[in-house]
Amino acid sequence: MSAHWIAVASAQHVRRGRQEGFMQVNHGKAAPLRRVKPGDGIVYYSPTTVLGEKDGLQAFTAIGTVREGEPYQGEMGGGFTPFRRDVDWAQAEEAAIKPLLERLEFTAGKSNWGYQLRFGLFPVSAADFSLIAGAMGAKVGKATS
Repeated sequence: MSAHWIAVASAQHVRRGRQEGFMQVNHGKAAPLRRVKPGDGIVYYSPTTVLGEKDGLQAFTAIGTVREGEPYQGEMGGGFTPFRRDVDWAQAEEAAIKPLLERLEFTAGKSNWGYQLRFGLFPVSAADFSLIAGAMGAKVGKATS
């Protein structure tokens, strides 16, 4: 894997992407997905279960490897055609972020640790990706096409 990313979406949206083998970010924008390359590791953080609800989920909800190919537009109905990338999702359990806050490089010692999550997609270190994968009980390898 060349790079590692955290994407942010509600658990409900992440579960649909896992089921159908894709990721999308920032309400379907293409530009952020162009930063992500085949073979990169991706982990989703979900602040909530359902978009707009404040249920305090705050968990990592999916982890996988970006597949070969470029971003493409998917059909969601009602004329909404968000950009997506295909992902090989790993078998994994959801893992709460709070027990990891002091061990993750991007959150350790930061009282405002959630700030960068507002960007919807950002790079993280291989060490952070590995720590999250371990917390999720996931084995994440090279992408296959």
